[in-house]
Amino acid sequence: MSCTTILAGKNATNDGSTLISRTDDGFFDVKKLIAVDPAKPGPLARQNKLLAKIYSAYGKNKYKSVISHVEIELPKDGMRWTASPSVDPKNGIWAATGINAANVGMTATETITSNPRVLAADPLVELVKAEGNRKEVPGGIGEEDIVVLVLPYIKSAREGVERLASLLEKYGTYESNGIGFNDENEVWWLETIGGHHWMARRVPDDTVVINPNQFGMDTFDMNDAFGERKDFMCSADLREFISDNRLDLNQYGRAWTGEDDSVFNPRDVFGSHTDMDHVYNTPRAWFMGRYLAPYSYRWDGPLAEFSPESDNIPWSFVPDRKVAVEDIKYLLSAHYQGTPYDPYTNRDTGSRGMYRSIGINRTGVTGICQIRSGVPEAVKGVEWICYGSTTFSCLLPVYTNTGVMPAYLADVTLDASTENLYWASRMIGAMADHSYAACVQHIERYHNSVMAKGRRLLIEYDQKIAQAGSDAEKIDSLIREANEKLAAMAKKETAKALNRVLEESSKSMKNGYNLADN
Repeated sequence: MSCTTILAGKNATNDGSTLISRTDDGFFDVKKLIAVDPAKPGPLARQNKLLAKIYSAYGKNKYKSVISHVEIELPKDGMRWTASPSVDPKNGIWAATGINAANVGMTATETITSNPRVLAADPLVELVKAEGNRKEVPGGIGEEDIVVLVLPYIKSAREGVERLASLLEKYGTYESNGIGFNDENEVWWLETIGGHHWMARRVPDDTVVINPNQFGMDTFDMNDAFGERKDFMCSADLREFISDNRLDLNQYGRAWTGEDDSVFNPRDVFGSHTDMDHVYNTPRAWFMGRYLAPYSYRWDGPLAEFSPESDNIPWSFVPDRKVAVEDIKYLLSAHYQGTPYDPYTNRDTGSRGMYRSIGINRTGVTGICQIRSGVPEAVKGVEWICYGSTTFSCLLPVYTNTGVMPAYLADVTLDASTENLYWASRMIGAMADHSYAACVQHIERYHNSVMAKGRRLLIEYDQKIAQAGSDAEKIDSLIREANEKLAAMAKKETAKALNRVLEESSKSMKNGYNLADN
């Protein structure tokens, strides 16, 4: 699924939190936010029957993929977690993103590129359907499954990498993906290599990672991966896999530099450099890098170090200033504003709309998993949720350490309605897009209002929960109260924005006619 990922280490953010984020760019997938408790499948059934079935005692904790038919036994010690599943269960759960009770976040998956050499050496594990006397052969795991199989069972970002890696090695995957994990101190990124291989890297604490649907990592330390595994991990046979299949494209026959074969560029070995990348992927990296490090690198003009079609845009940057959640939202909403490539520009630049925007029309949900320090354990995890096209939709924070989510976020059906944030966001986006110049000021005010009021409520309830001490019952009540207030605020602000956008869009209808006969 085409998406855009941004990761930020704790020393790169304004408040010392770790951040992982991703736009889930499906095909207008209807999404909702729910709390999932494996110990209580009964209440879960109302929100998601597929998940309830998996966690039911009668189901013996066995997971079965809708797409690949693979069956996997689940551990029996799963903890509570949040999910943004698809409302329509026909293709499976597609949980997308979430934070568990141990304050570990996960977002999955970012579809990444590969190349024929890798896919020939380690083919993707696809479902083989029964035909004639041939029995069905299940496929591997994929985006449909990964969050469900991993997030409820991990207590750190590193454990997330290790659990997912073990599943990839045992069952394989039918697609190429990147997956982000974060806890209070670390952010990790894992990328799949062919059907069973993988590599992972801890995001340096002072950097921000940008990953737009390409194999991202551009440096890897083999010595660490096969030694202390402090910052790098990978498949046990990765060295042999590269050598035996002659995947190394380095001019001198080696993918790494240095005498001890320790550091190399994985993007040149496992990734792609295609014409389509230069329209679909690299321009997004260019815009994000341009925003994050405008002074450290030259991004525009004839002497630019990087252009929208550069293959060597770094995977991670030390930003020129600290980044906040608002910066992540801006980037994930971007459409090349301030450049000739903006599809909404009033000027005929000759380049308008030529590159794939980051904020696009078909996004289902965008999640930013924030794990904070300096606050009570119960509220370290905050999930920022945005539905529909990020360009037009608000970003709402909620506390994740709870067994229930507000109806405005959880009670979503396949029918359009103003009674939930998903559909209201889709309506605003569809109308504002057609009247962008008239609506953009209303959209900006809407975004800022929800963000400011959401942050104000977080500050208020952080303090209240800190004062509650170790009273678990009171803390739970306060978290639910805070989330209900956040949802009520978002509903009110969204209604205001919808009214304004509807009025502006109505004025520009093509059948309008005015005889000036007031």
